[in-house]
Amino acid sequence: MADTFKVMDPATGELVQEVKYDSEEDINRALERGHKAFKKWSQVDAHERSRLLKKWSQKIQENKQDIAKVMTRENGKPLHESLGEVDYATDYIDWYAEEAKRIYGRTIPANTESKRIIITRQPVGLVAAITPWNFPAAMMTRKAAPALAAGCTFVVKPAVETPLTTIRFIELAHEAGIPEDVVQCVNQRGSVAGEIFTGSKFVRKITFTGSTPVGKSLIKDSADTIKHVTMELGGHAPLIVAKDADIDFAVQQTIASKFRNAGQTCVCANRIIVQEDIVDTFSKKLAEEVAKLKVGNGLEEGTNIGPIINKKGYDKIVKQIKDAIDKGAEALVGNKYEADEDKGCYFVYPTVLKNVDDSMMIMHEETFGPVAPIIGFQNIKEAVAIANNTPFGLAAYFFTNDYRTGTYLTENLDYGIIGWNDGGPSAAHAPFGGMKESGLGREGGLEGIEPYLETKYLSIGNL
Repeated sequence: MADTFKVMDPATGELVQEVKYDSEEDINRALERGHKAFKKWSQVDAHERSRLLKKWSQKIQENKQDIAKVMTRENGKPLHESLGEVDYATDYIDWYAEEAKRIYGRTIPANTESKRIIITRQPVGLVAAITPWNFPAAMMTRKAAPALAAGCTFVVKPAVETPLTTIRFIELAHEAGIPEDVVQCVNQRGSVAGEIFTGSKFVRKITFTGSTPVGKSLIKDSADTIKHVTMELGGHAPLIVAKDADIDFAVQQTIASKFRNAGQTCVCANRIIVQEDIVDTFSKKLAEEVAKLKVGNGLEEGTNIGPIINKKGYDKIVKQIKDAIDKGAEALVGNKYEADEDKGCYFVYPTVLKNVDDSMMIMHEETFGPVAPIIGFQNIKEAVAIANNTPFGLAAYFFTNDYRTGTYLTENLDYGIIGWNDGGPSAAHAPFGGMKESGLGREGGLEGIEPYLETKYLSIGNL
């Protein structure tokens, strides 16, 4: 295996930087250092950990413009989205800087006069994280911030497509005063790092964002040493538009959900489920607005849709579009794609498909691309049946101005995150995670620090 890997700009095919692979020995040494640093870091008082996290956030904000440009070059997303992600990433650090001071224990009334019962919380130990390429900043801080706040040490392996943002974040953490062995970055292929992490006696927790098959493998491999696991896995989000919805608002929110990062997000709308009374009107308005989206290099002003990250992702998207059209779907806009195999650049123009049905691949597989398939429904129960017809349960969206419809959908959609008249519900102070095969545990909010803490019960007798 080569000693280095190349980080390429997916919009131009240009080399951004060559990065050294860490060997198995390098990674094991990093894990051992993190394990040894845990004893000292876990004893640092909560207010000091909070102060260091706030300083880290400040350092990132001071370098926001440069970080965003690096992110766009390695990831391809439009610059304004990269700038937004830097803010989102520091939101997690800021939130958990405060939560560090709110890790409370409690006392419990004893069952005899001579006893006292005290419950305390303590950090689990060294945490190993594997993060994805689509949000190289926010997916890392969503894990690192609560881990560090809780008193854990942390080692992250970013995606090989987008390691530079993470590397810079870790450098800034060290500049902020967080010890080098407390928060570290290693670079390696996911399969190699995953095997090392799950097999290590030093790692007490694995946290992963990525595909469901890889998540299942990590869970299985963590079982031998009974590691804690948090898994944020695949999605196949439905977006339901009821006949009483504000159609223009629903169109804008659908675009915000579906086409962010060229549709390469785990929570973007994958199936647009529209009541038949309004499906023609909604489809026409959506296509008109989608046609205005500009495709191009994320560093160019006005770009809304950047490149697809790689050939594998591009091929899957094109295959789904062709399959749908072959089976009777109509492309109202888009159905255009460009590939430069020599440069490794792949673009899919934002596409709206009408007359989609359940026989089509796109209704059963996560697209991870800028394609909005529209399927009609007659009544709300039918919409729920279509929406829940998947092993995934990460995010769902619906648009209605009827509280009865909204309440019914809220209670019957099997999803961990639901947006009611809201195409962008994610927030650092809210719990993020899915049901069914979309994951285990939650990240963000009060719930997000829990997976990094153990509960200890002390019973004092003979008092």
